[in-house]
Order: sequence, then structure tokens, then C-alpha cells
Amino acid sequence: MVDTDTLEQVADLLARSQRTLFITGAGISVASGLPTYRGSTGVYQGGVNEEGLPYELVLSGDMLRSRPEITWRELMRMAEKRLINPEVNAGHQAIASVPNAVVLTQNVDGLHHAAGSENVIEIHGNLGKLHCTVCDYGRDANGWKNLTVPPLCPACAGVLRPGVVLFGEALPQDALDRLDNELRQGFDMVFSIGTSSLFPYIAEPVVMAARAGVPTVEINPEETEVSDIVQFRLPGNAAELLPALVR
Repeated sequence: MVDTDTLEQVADLLARSQRTLFITGAGISVASGLPTYRGSTGVYQGGVNEEGLPYELVLSGDMLRSRPEITWRELMRMAEKRLINPEVNAGHQAIASVPNAVVLTQNVDGLHHAAGSENVIEIHGNLGKLHCTVCDYGRDANGWKNLTVPPLCPACAGVLRPGVVLFGEALPQDALDRLDNELRQGFDMVFSIGTSSLFPYIAEPVVMAARAGVPTVEINPEETEVSDIVQFRLPGNAAELLPALVR
């Protein structure tokens, strides 16, 4: 249960913020029917897939290059859990209604764009895109319907890949450049929502803001790497708390 006075303090700060950063993870999409990755009920819980293979091996760039059928078999399993008619929820919509908001998301579901957020940095890419590993061919994934395992490029017969960052791969440079530019401009308020904040590039903006005296807020039912750093911690459901703050 979140204290009403705390909610009012955070809401007042948000109302006065001219530039707000929302850092989001899988937790914000739970209300859309999508599971988290590393939480207590996450997809990666236990660390291995149905065959007992480590997720960090199966879903790696190296495995996609050497045994693409193994990576794609796992991706299709995850697609069944994560891509069956996902819809935006009230949390996504609340963020989209905040003027001059910047969204840094680890999510690859595209729901922030679908909700209407305009300045979205998809640091891990987007599952809604497919790209050839050999030529320049690319297309929308169309829900990954009727794909072979692995799917092949109609232009050159090379293996297609989803437009996301796999384990062991570098983050997209254009996304990193955009993030660096936004951080240089500064923010009046920083939210961390539904993410475990395990990666430095996700936790660091919160740490930087806290050190600079910028109001920081975490919305997450579980404690994370930044829980002891933020000024305000709101344990709960983002799809309920964000609309309440905006109201």
C-alpha cells in the first residue's frame, strides 16, 4: 500500500516537471499480459530453458550465427508468451500523456510507441522488426505469423533475425547516442518503472539524478538495485500507480 501523502508529493513534482525521464522494464507491460524476464515469476527464472540450456547461451548472438534453429525455436516459444495480441495498458497511456517525456525502455514489445509516446529510446530493439543477417532486407514481423524455424530471407535466403539485442551483442549505437544526448540536456525528474535495474546503463541515469538532487521515483513491487537510491519508492502496479499520479 502506497501512502497517499507520498503519492501527492510525487504527483506535485511531476506536475511541475518540464522534462521527465521514464525508464521502463518488463514490469510495466505485465498488465498487458506479458510476463517479466527476471522477476520472481519471470521468463528467465531458473536460468535454463525447457531443454536445460542456459538462456544466455540459447538467446545469444553466437548461437544465432552457429545454430539459428536453436535460437529461433526459443524465440518462438517466447513469442507465444509475449506477442499474442499485446495491448497498451493504463501505465503506457499515462506516460504518453506527460508533456516533454523521454522514455528509455528495455522492452521490445513496442507498446510505448503504440500508446502514443513520441520520444522513445528502445535500448534493446523491437521484436516487431525482422532483418536479414546477410543483406539489407528488412520488414515488419507481422506478429511472427507463418515463420519457418529459422525464417529465411526472400531476397538472398540468409537467416532472418528479430530487431533486438541478443546476449553477447552490443547495444545499438544510435540508441546510445540518443540517450547520451538526452542525459546531457538534463531532467527535472526521473522514474524507474518495472525494471530490476541490473544493467549499468539502466541504473546510471537514476544514480546520476539522485546525486544531482533531481527527484527520483521507483515504481516496482519488488526491491531492486536502485531501491535504496531513489527519493521515493512506490511498491505496486505501474498500471494503477501511474494513472493515479497523472490524475
